[in-house]
Amino acid sequence: MNNSIKVIDIPEEERPIEKLLMNGPETLSNAELLAIILRTGTRGENIISLSTRILSEFNGLDGLLEAGLNEITSIKGIKNIKASQIMAIGELVRRINMLNLVKERKSIVSPSDIAEVVMKEMVFLKQEVLKLIMLDTKNNIVGIKDVFKGSLNTSIVHPREIFKEALKKSSSSIIICHNHPSGDPTPSKEDINITIRLKECGKIMGIDLLDHLIIGKNKYISLKEKGII
Repeated sequence: MNNSIKVIDIPEEERPIEKLLMNGPETLSNAELLAIILRTGTRGENIISLSTRILSEFNGLDGLLEAGLNEITSIKGIKNIKASQIMAIGELVRRINMLNLVKERKSIVSPSDIAEVVMKEMVFLKQEVLKLIMLDTKNNIVGIKDVFKGSLNTSIVHPREIFKEALKKSSSSIIICHNHPSGDPTPSKEDINITIRLKECGKIMGIDLLDHLIIGKNKYISLKEKGII
């Protein structure tokens, strides 16, 4: 296909939207689905060609949906609006995957169970994120929420924000997880201080902090297993 040909000049049955409406979304290629999301191409390049090139630059959907703003906007023809559309797709995929994992996981009985739920998402994060996992009396997950982003320290990780969310879900206990973008999950002194502080606050609130997992590059450390909790 000539990259400069406008989509409107392509036979109707080959245009992404019309093809989807006639035959269903499962019949479209990744590039065609991305073209529907991004909607417009650039001067001299139609949207199907642009979408194909974007996927090629990132070696497919996995690479694209894990890319950050600067990486995406470095592609010729991609500005902030199109980059935000791509990043929104990535975030939706991550949230859907998280929901599916939670539904499949009946109860939490070990640190590896929590790692299974959060690892796939957290291992690729570019900044530190503190994730709160809320459990009922049978250790079933009743909610997961990101409560802090950025370099974590005791001055910004306020117990009231964490336990406010836990109370909303009537949680009996909680687990916190955060990632180390460096890939090394070794707990810092600050990580340990935060854990001890939240453990003590949990005793007062009647909501037990069961564990604190630190996520690295395809590995994790449980502060419970380390004997810190």
